[in-house]
Amino acid sequence: MTKVDTAWLRMDSPSNLMMIVGVWTLQPAIGYDTLCERVQERLLKYNRFRQRVVEDAAGATWVEDRKFDIHHHVVREKLPRHRPGAEQQALQDHVGRLAMQPLDPKRPLWQIHLVEDYQGGSAMIVRIHHCIADGIALISVTMSLVDGGAPPPERKRKTAPAGAEDWIADMLIKPFTGMTVKALGAAGDGAAKSLGLLRDPQSGMNSSLEMAKLAYQVVSDAAALALMPDDSKTRLKGKPGRAKRVAWCQPIPLDEVKAVGRALNCSVNDVLLSCVAGAIGEYLKSFGDEVAGQEIRAMVPVNLRPIEQAYKLGNRFGLVPLVLPIGVDNPIERVYEVRRRMNNLKGSTQPLLAFGMLAVAGLLIKPAQDAMLNLFGRKTTAVMTNVPGPREKLKLCGATLEQSMFWVPQSGDIGLGVSILSYGGGVQFGVITDTTLCPDPQKIIDEFEPEFARLSIVTLMLPWDAAGA
Repeated sequence: MTKVDTAWLRMDSPSNLMMIVGVWTLQPAIGYDTLCERVQERLLKYNRFRQRVVEDAAGATWVEDRKFDIHHHVVREKLPRHRPGAEQQALQDHVGRLAMQPLDPKRPLWQIHLVEDYQGGSAMIVRIHHCIADGIALISVTMSLVDGGAPPPERKRKTAPAGAEDWIADMLIKPFTGMTVKALGAAGDGAAKSLGLLRDPQSGMNSSLEMAKLAYQVVSDAAALALMPDDSKTRLKGKPGRAKRVAWCQPIPLDEVKAVGRALNCSVNDVLLSCVAGAIGEYLKSFGDEVAGQEIRAMVPVNLRPIEQAYKLGNRFGLVPLVLPIGVDNPIERVYEVRRRMNNLKGSTQPLLAFGMLAVAGLLIKPAQDAMLNLFGRKTTAVMTNVPGPREKLKLCGATLEQSMFWVPQSGDIGLGVSILSYGGGVQFGVITDTTLCPDPQKIIDEFEPEFARLSIVTLMLPWDAAGA
């Protein structure tokens, strides 16, 4: 197991399990035996889903599970009794419970829970430990389950020099990771000399100017990570408990989001992130909290692998801190402020630095790893993902995949996860929260659509020469 994946394996805590949790709703219903057959046929072609983890003093290793039984991993579920019309709430409550139910460490670290009767169709709850792969890779894997989905490419013997395919790892990540390992035991001038490794001509840079620019960017970004100020002290930040809840809204038409973005000369991401900031701000104001001038930091995963290599699994992503202006009330002002902050992040090496930190953390004993990674928890309120999905609705075992949601785990004392997923012509917003910090995440969800409507209306009222400023 790679050192980065080992770091994720060891990051489980009583408040946050390192599982990616997803929900699919299907119409009409699919049967348990049919799903087992599809998973057996498609998912098990990926070795990781047949392997368990064995840990020792040197780290962790993937080992074939000789007692593998598909029925331990694809399981039937029934929702608890609920009042008529409250099926979605019952499903959300059940997902929250499963998000805090550890996977069996003696078996491969994944499960699919099939609710065979949900709103006239079926629902699938997918739980996969983060040490198996990151979100981008797992989307590629789960898409192989759908009708017409492609199996993983056949592995071919490499003809190019080792690592030639993965320029990100060889040119940037490996030199930085090696530098950080050496710097761990150094101080003062020694640490400065370790940073100088980035200027080594063998690091793959084409010119001294490029190396100097990279070195300056790395030093600047490292300082920015280390000196991040604390978040505003809102009710969403604190010591989490041991229970989770999830909530999601109905999809918003993607074409409408694009139209607002074009009118304001902003990206779809700018529009959506602005609505997230507005929804969180309105949620806090509903409790009488003062939010003017406040902002919260969300860690946003950034993919560091070529998309065509997603089938290789493992974790190959970094984290970039995005500060959301929750205290800006004017929706137009807020969306432009989000755009400005997003533009400032372009060209940043912070995702690579975060990846390097995780690689180093995987080399350390757990207490030292926890101390290193607590940097993010102390400075962060949320983990947020924004992933584009297929434009057309997919089918699974003949049924239509109507809705798709997922949440990546929060680490340390982070108690809020936000996911934005575009799929089938719509955009869906979902949250997962610790119940101690946010007992009713539906109240955040309920503010998202009104915030988008407010932005749309104000955009329509702008003079033509003002829109697109």
